[in-house]
Amino acid sequence: MVLKVCADRLSAPSRSVLIFCKKNGIDFEEIVVTVLKGHQFSPEYKAINPMGQVPAIVDGQLKLFESHAILIYLSCAFPGVASHWYPGDPAKRAKVHSILDWHHSHLRRGAGGLVFHSILAPQNGMRSYPEILIQTEEILLRSLSKLENVWLKDGSFLGGSTQPSIADLSLACEVMQLELLSEKDYHRILTPYKKVKKWIEDTRSATAPYFDEVHEHLFESQKGIREKMVTQSGKNNVRSKM
Repeated sequence: MVLKVCADRLSAPSRSVLIFCKKNGIDFEEIVVTVLKGHQFSPEYKAINPMGQVPAIVDGQLKLFESHAILIYLSCAFPGVASHWYPGDPAKRAKVHSILDWHHSHLRRGAGGLVFHSILAPQNGMRSYPEILIQTEEILLRSLSKLENVWLKDGSFLGGSTQPSIADLSLACEVMQLELLSEKDYHRILTPYKKVKKWIEDTRSATAPYFDEVHEHLFESQKGIREKMVTQSGKNNVRSKM
């Protein structure tokens, strides 16, 4: 049976799994689960992932969720995956795990939280709270600083590696989420972090052409969101003059 990958391309964890499968020649069927339409709460999907989140995979009798666990499984279960993605050496493997563990408690809280509360929530009729925006941006800036000065201190890729691991792919897709912010906020937040920006480009190059292909939906959404921001800003300026 063909591997099934349940994903929403607006979801950073979903994109990391899709790019990994494409880059490593893993044959799979993509099942689109649109989070903003609530597809993740359908009975059919919750039979795969009772947590109601994306991504998830179905491989024969195995139903697996949580993107980090999925990436580890794919690295081990499918032949032909290069060892640099999930090293066999215990010390190198442990470092990959330490980065992945750090990701959920820091970078994901910051990047995902800021994008959701500043962009996705208000554009989909949900209330946004200023204090949460301040908090998530503070977490994000601290996380970007750690990426710059700790994880990228000694090499082109995370943890001093010369080749990307599943941690690089997972965290790079998370940072790409910031493309949904306004152009002004995007540059304000990311410009100080030169190593982070170069690392994103290195990860993109290492996974070409699939990195850009899978992020295409994100860029389409970015265009629509930024056009809407300009329109709303113009209306607000008119009101302020009345």
